[in-house]
Amino acid sequence: MDISRENKDDLNAVLTVKISKSDYDERVETVLKDYRRKANIKGFRPGMVPIGVIRSMYGNAVKVDEINKLISENVHKYLVDEKIDILGDPLPLTDENEKTDFIHDDEFTFSFELGLAPSFELTLGKGDRVTFHEIIIDDKMKKDYADSYARRFGEFRKAEASGEKDILKGRIEAVDENGAVIPEGISADETSLSVDMVRDEEIKKSFIGLAENDSVVFSIRKAFPNTAEIAGLLRMESRNAENIEGDFRLTVKEISRFYPAETGPDLYNRIYGEGVVSDEEEFMQKIEEEISANLRKESEFKLMQDVRKLTLDKTEFRLPEEFLKKWLMKAGEKTSSEEIENEFGTFIQDLKWQLIKNKVAKDNEIQISPEEMQEEAEKITRFQFSQYGLYYATDEQISGYARETLQREADAKRIADKILDDKVLNTLKEVVEIENKKVTAEEFNKLFEN
Repeated sequence: MDISRENKDDLNAVLTVKISKSDYDERVETVLKDYRRKANIKGFRPGMVPIGVIRSMYGNAVKVDEINKLISENVHKYLVDEKIDILGDPLPLTDENEKTDFIHDDEFTFSFELGLAPSFELTLGKGDRVTFHEIIIDDKMKKDYADSYARRFGEFRKAEASGEKDILKGRIEAVDENGAVIPEGISADETSLSVDMVRDEEIKKSFIGLAENDSVVFSIRKAFPNTAEIAGLLRMESRNAENIEGDFRLTVKEISRFYPAETGPDLYNRIYGEGVVSDEEEFMQKIEEEISANLRKESEFKLMQDVRKLTLDKTEFRLPEEFLKKWLMKAGEKTSSEEIENEFGTFIQDLKWQLIKNKVAKDNEIQISPEEMQEEAEKITRFQFSQYGLYYATDEQISGYARETLQREADAKRIADKILDDKVLNTLKEVVEIENKKVTAEEFNKLFEN
């Protein structure tokens, strides 16, 4: 087998592969003999089918398959041995006027387009500045944070008369224009209705001031234009509620009102544990620390975004764009050329960042240890558990779930990419000059609008 490369320019090359019968013949015969050993063909005993019959039935298909495997293996080996960094995959060069005759020919020549990764240098230095936006903590933030704790540890209590924020539980049933229950009409027991969710203001007023065993008739579609809400109210699947309208009557069996937890020692103990916080001053201090930690994460995220953007802006290099468009078209079977054009700018930026990231990692010998993978997986697991309200999962449960996550190849790759991204950005952050600037939350949020 002979493999040669012709560089068209700095970013594009053509790889030519010449293959003769001696390169693939032995492999083909080995596969055919294995077919013969396993073949179960009518009229022949197992393993006794003449090799000529096997060759006639499978020879050409095996020949094509083994040639393709041989080319793939050797092209990969050539690229590794020659230390050629490519983008995407080699693309076969085809000539419509040239047909490959696998049946009669023994020698073949195949050509492949290569998109070459560019060489470049990073030019970041201390003359480059990035701003760290420190978000100012104000009284409203602290009050909102304290209120969220009060709501999280609050409870529903029974109320005598319904108010705008209450939950009504009871029986709902379809009625006719005279308010009489429709025999065998739609009904549901133990339904729940939030007064605050009623869309029509006049209907909403009719739900206020009700007591137990009171009834109210209302237009269900006016009160709840959303089909999913009607389905929930009538305790049925959404597809069965699409055409439901008309009047319904709700008979109240219970009124529930939400009461936030009162600020005091009981709330402090439930949040932080027994005796950790003793009074409101310490509570607000704790809250400020928590807000500060959360805001710092947001500020760090913005800083890393800006470091990434600055690096991309300061690092100029070209890419084999026409090759990449062809490769994207081939890689995405259902992708149109219009879609590729629309998204190509984003793709190029992401690819540039990937190349920069790989270079920084290589130049700085950045490694990712199994311990770092486990730690990051546990961090992600804790966050996911907290989203589902599972605040009391043990360290052992978190670790076990994280290990299971890392056994899934796609999840492990995503976590490794996240760690590498963080390490590279932290490395670049040390190269530039960082200026600190205090901003309000409103000013900080506006930074993401551009």
